[in-house]
Amino acid sequence: MAQPAEKAYYRFLVLFFNCLLTFGSYFCFDMPSVLQDQFQGNLTCPNATAINGTVDCVEGLGMSPQQYNLLYAIYAWTNAVVVILAGFLIDKLGNRFGVFLFSFLCVLGSSLFALGSHFRGTPYLLPLMLTGRLLFGSGNGSLTIVQNRITAFWFKGKELALAFGVTLAFSRLGSVLNFFLTEKFEDKYGMQWTLWGGALLCVLGFVSAVVVSALDKVGMRQLGLDGAIEEESRKVRVQDVKLLSLRYWLLVLTIMFFYNGIFPFIADASKFIQDKYSDYSQKEAAYVAGAVYDSSLVLSASVGILIDYVGLRGVFAVACAVFTLPVFGLLAFTFVPPLVSTIWLGVTYSFAAASMWPSIPLVVPQATLGTAMGLATSIQMVGIGVSNLIVGQILGTKSSETKIPLWRWQRMMIFMLANTVCCIVTSVLLNIVDHRQGGTLNRTTKRSRQAEGDSEREPLNQRQEEEEQNETTGSNVTSHSINS
Repeated sequence: MAQPAEKAYYRFLVLFFNCLLTFGSYFCFDMPSVLQDQFQGNLTCPNATAINGTVDCVEGLGMSPQQYNLLYAIYAWTNAVVVILAGFLIDKLGNRFGVFLFSFLCVLGSSLFALGSHFRGTPYLLPLMLTGRLLFGSGNGSLTIVQNRITAFWFKGKELALAFGVTLAFSRLGSVLNFFLTEKFEDKYGMQWTLWGGALLCVLGFVSAVVVSALDKVGMRQLGLDGAIEEESRKVRVQDVKLLSLRYWLLVLTIMFFYNGIFPFIADASKFIQDKYSDYSQKEAAYVAGAVYDSSLVLSASVGILIDYVGLRGVFAVACAVFTLPVFGLLAFTFVPPLVSTIWLGVTYSFAAASMWPSIPLVVPQATLGTAMGLATSIQMVGIGVSNLIVGQILGTKSSETKIPLWRWQRMMIFMLANTVCCIVTSVLLNIVDHRQGGTLNRTTKRSRQAEGDSEREPLNQRQEEEEQNETTGSNVTSHSINS
């Protein structure tokens, strides 16, 4: 009789709670983007006047644009350092260790970030909020690795791209709800309670961690794989990083350059729309900026099904970068309504996320997947962190009391264009190398299932294979001597 863990409903139940791991943390991640005016607003507004119902002075935390972008940069830099160690620890100690530790860090970091807002006008505000973002980044980036590792285990050779797409959709649901609800909530209850509400959503992730951990443990035991995976985990070594293939590194660079144009833009998109298109209020600008996530929320699952059916992950990676180029050109040099560009960017982002990240399990063994995901996330976050710092310098360091000049925004968009061009170059090289090595990335799920099974039976590295061959040879020689 088939065990419950062998049936489709069980792996989709695991997927549901696995998706909830990062729902709250993704809601929290972009809260500063929606509340950018409040973060960069003046500490006091003694001479504020209302013009056509709009107050010309926003009271807030008094951050400069550079300090505001530092909130995103420190998140990215923290990820860049922590996720490498986190990925290795997950491979060594297992998924259950990861989900508890990193979901707790998300709760702690978001709580400290909210606490920092109570110290407005004091020297403690920025250090507390940066420390909160640091801990939050340590948890959220690493939690995503565990999430992807669990998804890859339960869906590899099945509905892998669909599962990654649904996971992204749930995460982006948190981002979308942030863009729709946070500004309204802040109007009614104030910024401090709004930030505490975000921290409460991270608690939901911790509860989900308990459930998905139990389901993963029971399911692996029913499949009889718990002991085997623990044995493989003990074989994982730091030196295995040197054996990751060229395809893997080109894939990681493709991901980094693509995301360099997404997240730094979204972080400042609300402010950009208000500065360039004068007819938009803060609420309307937040809605338009959030259309990137709206599109990915709607499309992620269907795009995943499409990619599972047709394959062509490498081709889609190139196409995503090519079709992203016009977006930043429109934003920089035209006055086409920004909603066109943000929806467009959301579509290419959906295809990129469903084709790039699910490709990593296809080019590395399951036992080292956590380490590979950690390295990929680290390099991605290094790129995003550097991009956030560069954007902060391009936009200037003065208070946001006045509009940022249009020429500064144009320079920022040109920087995004440059990253997209680099993404095109690396994705083309990725397809060339993949074609020479069998074309794994451009196969459909059904055609690649056998290849994936073969890769799972491969040893972790060539040295292990040679050792096993030597042991076999030695035993054969001994047997031959005795028989003689």
